[in-house]
Amino acid sequence: MKIVRKIESYRKLYTSLHGPIGLVPTLGGIHEGHLSLVDLAKSECATTVSWLFLNPKQFAPNEDLAIYPAEEKEDIALLKARGVDVLFIPKTEDIYPVDFDTVVLLDKITKPLEGSRRPGHFEGVTTIVSKMFNIIKPDKAYFGEKDAQQLRVIQKMVKDLNFPIEIISCPTIRDDDGVALSSRNKYLSVTERREATFLYRGLYKAKVCYEQGERNSDVFRNIVIQELKKSSLISIDYVSLSDHRTLSEISGDINSPALLSLAVHIGGTHLIDNVVLQ
Repeated sequence: MKIVRKIESYRKLYTSLHGPIGLVPTLGGIHEGHLSLVDLAKSECATTVSWLFLNPKQFAPNEDLAIYPAEEKEDIALLKARGVDVLFIPKTEDIYPVDFDTVVLLDKITKPLEGSRRPGHFEGVTTIVSKMFNIIKPDKAYFGEKDAQQLRVIQKMVKDLNFPIEIISCPTIRDDDGVALSSRNKYLSVTERREATFLYRGLYKAKVCYEQGERNSDVFRNIVIQELKKSSLISIDYVSLSDHRTLSEISGDINSPALLSLAVHIGGTHLIDNVVLQ
């Protein structure tokens, strides 16, 4: 695995890379969810490039940038062992020089859900992903379905701005008890980690209800809410049932694929999860 830390160095290397190039972006805190993206990229692309950068612009002032569980040496070892060909680890000052003054802003799709609770988050995501695409020049880029809104925001940006890149949606990877893998799971105590199982329990019960023929949107939201309320440690941020593509909230019956998503706090830890009803 080649490790590159300068934009100019990557651009020189790029001329010798065999395509198609698959990109796996990460903030660090590598876990099996990230590595499943690497596996898929390697199965579809001649060269797999990973991006390791803890992007400060997608963290609000009161969020966990300073303590985010990313350890560079450990992350490098995990990505190398999984077969990444090129790992790009830029410095913050190279990505955001002192005179940096550009923001990539999407409108409607960034306003609900996480966007309503994390001011500036998606502006940070779309700006860094645009820079990343311009630097790496991948043919395909791999993003996990667990961050469902982020995935759809990036898909919309790629379409609107005509990036010549295929965005590959990858399934959520879960532990045996159903909890979605997340770097932030490391923050949870043993008791909190046990309570985190209520997230997928609620989503799973709603999905089974859908498969049995129920279509009323309020029924699904209520199933999830009632399951989450069984835990005294869970504080609900939102439970949403929205259009699978636009993220517009659905009222009445479901007539097309729908995204059932949630966000909670367990102690000081922010967790999200979702399932698609289709």
